[in-house]
Amino acid sequence: MFLALNEIKKNKLRFALVIGVLMLVSYLVFFLSGLATGLQDMNRESIDKWDSTHMVLTEESDKSLFESSMSIDDKEDVDAADVAILGQVNAIARSDDQKANVSIFGIDENEFIMPNVTEGEAFSADNEVIAGDGLKDDGFVLGDEIQLSSSEEVLTIVGFTDHARFSAAPVLYGDVDTFHRAKFGEAADQNEDHINAFVIRSNGESVNVENDSLEVIETETFIKNLPGYTEQNLTLTFMIYFLFVVSAVIVAIFLYVLTVQKISMFGVMKAQGISNGYLSRSVVAQTFILASVGVMIGFILAFITGVFLPSAVPVSFDYITMLFYGIVLIVVAILGAVFSVLTIIRIDPLEAIGG
Repeated sequence: MFLALNEIKKNKLRFALVIGVLMLVSYLVFFLSGLATGLQDMNRESIDKWDSTHMVLTEESDKSLFESSMSIDDKEDVDAADVAILGQVNAIARSDDQKANVSIFGIDENEFIMPNVTEGEAFSADNEVIAGDGLKDDGFVLGDEIQLSSSEEVLTIVGFTDHARFSAAPVLYGDVDTFHRAKFGEAADQNEDHINAFVIRSNGESVNVENDSLEVIETETFIKNLPGYTEQNLTLTFMIYFLFVVSAVIVAIFLYVLTVQKISMFGVMKAQGISNGYLSRSVVAQTFILASVGVMIGFILAFITGVFLPSAVPVSFDYITMLFYGIVLIVVAILGAVFSVLTIIRIDPLEAIGG
């Protein structure tokens, strides 16, 4: 450690460049991890809030809520501890100059998926809705009358709730009749029993369905089958893992070049009796210091960036994940120093000093 610290002090510019590169790589890794978490939350916020264990969809829906269609009466065929009905339709909501894509949920206010109201009040009449607070960013406020693209119905926002997005769209919660009018318009009366799914909270008990046209899937499986959810996560995760490889290669190149430049010095030190083990530990310690400082600065920059980013940017930092990635970055940087260690071990003192 003594040799490692003294060399860093003596060659500040060289090692500052290594720290700078590691800082940029770690900053990008942390930002991408925050982006991945934020995009995940945008797709699943409202579902996570239910704290449900299973979903019941139709067999032919291919685990898609939008494609699933069943009757409220099918609830009698579901044997579970706690069952809630759910209708869903996508639409474009307009109010004066404000416009936003929304997902409308038809629910029973007495069942467990009823959201908590953070502002305003719960819906109590037809065409009243509780809106996800993400709509505030689009300029919507309490009392706004919303025109839907999918029907002639006009909805009124009477309350707001937090953490209410589904497939990246803010959610409007209304009663089942409101959902029917939003989805079917004038044909609502002919589809008054229609819903899309049952949401189940099993409390550890088994879930059985006595209807061959329905299937029970775990909530997490349902989330993974949301359009684009898995593909999006895999893409960002691959980018992060690729950056780990880039980090190792960059460190390996930098340290190898620095080692080659100091071959004669290492030769003299070996001729004086300093062991390969001591020199190797010095290189590893040096790499650990450089990587730790670079990762720490990258973490701080990512945190500061997150504070100043507008709410429209879906970044949400999971600090446990960031800590894990930070440790991985340090480890891969140390692995990148292996080439320098091998070079030091192969140095012949006589050849290095020109003997």
